[in-house]
Amino acid sequence: MTTLVWLRADLRLNDNPALYAAHQRGLKTTHVVYIYDTHTEPHMGAASKWWLHHSLQAMAQQLDGRLNLYQGDPKVILPQLCKKLGVTDVFWNRDYTPAGKARDTHIKATLTEAGITVKSANGSLLQNPWDVRNKAGEPFKVFTPFWKNLQTLPMRAALAAQCLPLQHDKDSLTLTALNLLPKRAWAGGLADNWTPGEKGAEERFEHFLNTILHSYSKLRDRPDKDGTSRLSPHLRFGEISPIRIWHRTQQEMEKRPEITKAAEHFLSELAWREFSAHLLYENPTLRTEPLRKEFNHFPWRTDYTADLKKWQKGQTGLPIVDAGLRELWHTGYMHNRVRMIVASVLIKNMLIPWQEGEAWFWDTLVDADLANNSASWQWVAGCGADAAPYFRIFNPILQGAKFDPEGDYVRKWVPELAKLGAKDIHTPWEADKITLLGAGLTLGKTYPKPIVDLKTTRTRALEAFQSLKQAG
Repeated sequence: MTTLVWLRADLRLNDNPALYAAHQRGLKTTHVVYIYDTHTEPHMGAASKWWLHHSLQAMAQQLDGRLNLYQGDPKVILPQLCKKLGVTDVFWNRDYTPAGKARDTHIKATLTEAGITVKSANGSLLQNPWDVRNKAGEPFKVFTPFWKNLQTLPMRAALAAQCLPLQHDKDSLTLTALNLLPKRAWAGGLADNWTPGEKGAEERFEHFLNTILHSYSKLRDRPDKDGTSRLSPHLRFGEISPIRIWHRTQQEMEKRPEITKAAEHFLSELAWREFSAHLLYENPTLRTEPLRKEFNHFPWRTDYTADLKKWQKGQTGLPIVDAGLRELWHTGYMHNRVRMIVASVLIKNMLIPWQEGEAWFWDTLVDADLANNSASWQWVAGCGADAAPYFRIFNPILQGAKFDPEGDYVRKWVPELAKLGAKDIHTPWEADKITLLGAGLTLGKTYPKPIVDLKTTRTRALEAFQSLKQAG
């Protein structure tokens, strides 16, 4: 009798319900399997594949090389593996995404028909989506009541890592054979900034608790400071569980009451991730279709290809926008405050469909999470659940001055502007000729002029939103 554990976005040993259940089953042989899924869409972006390569490498080391790797369609591979290996019990942690859910339902039916026991568990969320409901028994559509309700629900205990009698399949692929590493040179920037794997996740979490959490409320919106957890890619690949984060943070609050406000703020951000996952579970087209259906008639521009490329490359002439997009390209990450700014400019000042921004983030973010990415873009666009009001249009100049007051973030990622002082760095086009000359700047040559006029495009966006209200 043989157990098979199918890993997906749960590349860890601690608090892994599927591995724990396999241990409890007590069979003599266990195969731990990862299948690089080439059939279920959406396919991973380039930055995510880079992370996956290194996360699998770390997981294989934790399992003493006994991680079995395969590539293709899990609906075909998993039944074949079970037959070949004589598997009697299969365990996995649930995938709540629309395509993942459909795939898993198909596989479970196939294996069950073959006489194999299949058991799944929640290993990626604080609660199953169907367990969080309002008084009418319906899913929440607004974050604040969702967050209040979530705090009243019992959280399961974190599970300890278990020692399993693992076996290696001679037909397992090598990690190199999965061909996950990008061919483009930017991968060096990813390696300089991240340590994928469970060990890297735990180290980052402890660093956050010990040195950053106390100032989280004050510094979390400052891209020029190390003021956030940066746990999002580790959560995306399941190298640390939200349950582990929840309980460990609660423990820290009990020991240090003075950090309670900051810790609660941090946990509310974890809850936004949860809210997004629940939204996607209830709304399978969240990635492509606005939740507010009137936005299907929004008057987007159609001639935007050239401007979209400038935005993607960080060549908009708006310093904090360009800094964010260059940080993204170099590190696979962008500070959350800056994500909102660059998204607002793309959607509201440039009138480019939010789906274009979502697709770019999907390809370039190491923390590209289907639910969080989709829900957040819809939030900025004003067409999602609990969305930002249509008239909230982030001004990148005011945002830059407020959250990067000395210009250090811009200087780091836009070196063309490095010699400008805090007074001019967010508005180089307003600097006098002597200042520009002293900074070695020629607008339109060494650094672009603004791609849009913020005032006129704000008016244009408000008129576009108003047209939706009138049509409704």
